[in-house]
Amino acid sequence: MASLFQTILYQPLFNALVWLYNVIPGTDIGVAILVLTFIIKVILYPLMNTSIKAQKKLQDMQPRLQELKQRHGANKEEMTKRTLELYKEHKVNPVSSCFPVLLQIPILLALYYVLRDGLGTADFSKLYSFVQNPGSLDPVMFGLVNLATPNIILGVLAGAAQFWQSKMLMAKRPPKAAGEGGKDEDMMAMMNKQMTYFMPVITVLVGFQLPGGLMLYWLASTVLTALQQLIVFKKVNAS
Repeated sequence: MASLFQTILYQPLFNALVWLYNVIPGTDIGVAILVLTFIIKVILYPLMNTSIKAQKKLQDMQPRLQELKQRHGANKEEMTKRTLELYKEHKVNPVSSCFPVLLQIPILLALYYVLRDGLGTADFSKLYSFVQNPGSLDPVMFGLVNLATPNIILGVLAGAAQFWQSKMLMAKRPPKAAGEGGKDEDMMAMMNKQMTYFMPVITVLVGFQLPGGLMLYWLASTVLTALQQLIVFKKVNAS
């Protein structure tokens, strides 16, 4: 498994970062990370589009789901059946909204090791033959920010971007329902709200411990995802 991780994720990302560092004028590691982030987002664009559309449909389906809970909340089997029928009617697969997010976890882990090795120990033994060995990577971005060490500002900005993206996905609450279904909706809305505020805080706290280069990637990736959400939401609303 470790060998597969190295071959499929770590080595390509490491080589891409070093290659970008070599060819980009000014040999700035921050710019190389930003360009690498953009490339990763382009590769994941179709998957993210599918995920965002599914999230948007799930958001728009909330009033219908509330109606089902009002009618069939006491009958779990019927509720499950009707919910699956609703998903089929709207051509929504809830799993598709989560998969791209889960896919980014191993990418983030690989980037952590890439930045650790590239900016720390400077071990270039994993370079492909056609990628020039730079000897070392200067960890300072724009001559100001050391991306090899934790950076509070980048952590806070990444948390703010996370909040912006999460806020955009919050479903508008339908009119409060009576009975058990209404209680379920209240609980779901409360959990969604807590996650919207909780995850950015976690991002900031984790960011205080991780290399600034990783938080720069997370910040740029989150902003690009949020912009993609704006575009997809606009297209969906217009259709």
